[in-house]
Amino acid sequence: MSIEDTIKDQISSNSILLYMKGSPDQPQCGFSAQTVRCLMSCGKRFAYVDILSNPEIRATLPLIANWPTFPQLYVDGELIGGCDIVTDLFESGELQKVVDGAGQQAAAQ
Repeated sequence: MSIEDTIKDQISSNSILLYMKGSPDQPQCGFSAQTVRCLMSCGKRFAYVDILSNPEIRATLPLIANWPTFPQLYVDGELIGGCDIVTDLFESGELQKVVDGAGQQAAAQ
């Protein structure tokens, strides 16, 4: 399986997926830590990929996503954005709605 296929599989297999530096318990950058705080405040489980321990994903995902920075949050296969966007969505209450709706399309089919 190519690295592109691996990334596409990760995104399609997880209704909420965060590509980040480190892990939710030990983020390795402030932007990843802030994004995790916002997601955890929404109270829904999410998957993550540590790009520091996956250098191929770290190098390839920005090309696929056309998004140069990390973290990157995906919900139901769609790129939501990075730290600033996630924080803005959280502060407006929209992030809660987005994550609460995650996985419902697949469940309805």
